[in-house]
Formats: sequence, structure tokens, C-alpha cells
Amino acid sequence: MRTLFLTALATAFLWLSAGAQPAAASSLAPLSSPDDVAELIRTGDPLVLDIRGDKVEDGRIPGAVSAPYGSFRGPKANPGELLSDARFTEVFRSLGIEEARPTVIVHQGRDETDFGAAARVYWTLKSAGVQNISILNGGMNAWLATGTRAVQKTASDPSPSDFTVTLSDRWLATREDVQAIVNGEQSGRLVDARPASFYNGEQAHPAAARPGTIPQSEYFTHSGWFSGGPAIVDATAARKLATDNGFRQDDQLVSFCNTGHWASTNWFALSELAGIENVKLYPESLVGWSNAGLPMENTPGLIQTFINRIKQAL
Repeated sequence: MRTLFLTALATAFLWLSAGAQPAAASSLAPLSSPDDVAELIRTGDPLVLDIRGDKVEDGRIPGAVSAPYGSFRGPKANPGELLSDARFTEVFRSLGIEEARPTVIVHQGRDETDFGAAARVYWTLKSAGVQNISILNGGMNAWLATGTRAVQKTASDPSPSDFTVTLSDRWLATREDVQAIVNGEQSGRLVDARPASFYNGEQAHPAAARPGTIPQSEYFTHSGWFSGGPAIVDATAARKLATDNGFRQDDQLVSFCNTGHWASTNWFALSELAGIENVKLYPESLVGWSNAGLPMENTPGLIQTFINRIKQAL
């Protein structure tokens, strides 16, 4: 008995001396405040990905590297289309993205739409296996709001990594998956994240073949997760909003929009904040769907389409 006790004691000592601790202790929350990010920079070595582009006028968070949102997106004809694993590997390595390194995503924080860029990059990183990711809630505008936080004029040079991307399908809905739901071959709820004018067929993305929505879809706009500003609601509020709007913890959800941008906000809020386990993103969304000639609902006739286009022009 004494031998077993000593063995257990020695094992515990070695475990503690090695600095072992539960993984959750070092995990970032999906959302970080400016104070959270400042403390992370002070105490650790995070990778700060500034997704606003190479030219910014208000400076960057110290140590941030420039990781333009467009680097994570598809071509102009289908912006939501996924890049190949090989292309993502090039992007990740050039930015110094690593599997275990804490990574903070920084967008501008202009409005609700702007958040979708950060959410899409978050979804991409998580699907690629990056374990410790967070979005700066309110973006760079929140960082600058006090007028006292440090900034640097230019982006930092990244240290290239050896990351190899194999994108998981755990949070991915393909066109075939969506077709299976529409055809009744697979269970699931299709959630349209676009503003009502798009859902109702009154407006269309320039790259879409026609206006309307995917059959059997329901409407919940991405802006529903915000309270009049660019910062998204916290997890407690997101869970309540999800429940109040009929989303259940056992739902099989697929989020889509025009190009997988607004849809990423719905995915993020439902999956990462509200904690619903089975939420997937349909990346190419309505642009890819409509250009493939697949069935649509809420598509107006030729005369109404003409009228709608005149209204948009005016």
C-alpha cells in the first residue's frame, strides 16, 4: 500500500512540475474584449491576424500581421467558394498560423456586416484544426475607442509556419448536402442569414444568377445577433436569442447567405456562442446555388425583377 501511495505521489509531482493543466485553462473564448487581447499580448505570444487589408490608416495592434480577408475567399464570380487545401496551406504558412498558438482575429468593427469577415476567417481556421481562436469583439474600432491603447503604424512580418491544411467537413455543408435536405433525403434546417429583401427576392447579389432563396429555408438575419452596434452579443444573450427564435440544441442547422459572409455570423452565434453542436456553413451559398441552376423559391417573375432592379438603382 505504501509503495502504491509513493508511486501515485511521484506521478502527481511529475505531472505538476511539467506544468500540466487542463486544456480549458489556456483556451481562448470565442470572443475577446480589448482588455482580454491586451492581457494576452502582455502575458503570452498570440498571433494577431488583422484581416482589414494591407492598407489601413488607423494603425494596427502591436505585433499584428496583415491577413487580408480576400486571402480566405474564392474568386469574384463565386466569392464564397472554398479554396483548395493546397491554397489554404500556402496562406496559413505565409501568415505563420500554427495549430496550438493562440490566434486573435481583428476586423474593423464598422457595423454588423463587417463582423461576418471575422466569423468566416474564424470558421476557416477552426475547420483547419487551429485550436485556440478568438475574435476581437468590436474590432479595431473597439481597440481604439479609449484613445489610450498602443498601435503600430505598419504590420509585423510573420514568421512562416509549416502548417498543412486538411479542411474538416465537421462544420461544412456542401451543395450536395443542401440538395439532400431540399429533396427530403437528409434532415436539417436551412437558415437564410440575409436581410429580408434578399430572402423575399426583392434584391440579388450581383454574382447570383437570379433572386430568391433556397427551397424550404427559413429566415433569420445575421443582424439579429447585434444590439445596435458592431459588437455581437455575448454567449448568454445568444443562447436566449436562439431559444426565443425556435432554435434547439439538437437541431441540425445549415447557415447560408449570398457568399458565406453573413452566414458565418449566424454559424458563429449559433455554434460558438449559443452552443448548438450541429451547425454547418454552406460556404458558396446562394451565388453558387443559383449559378448551378438549382431550384429556388421567392423568385419574382421577369416584370417584377425589372421593377426591383429599377428600385435598387434609384
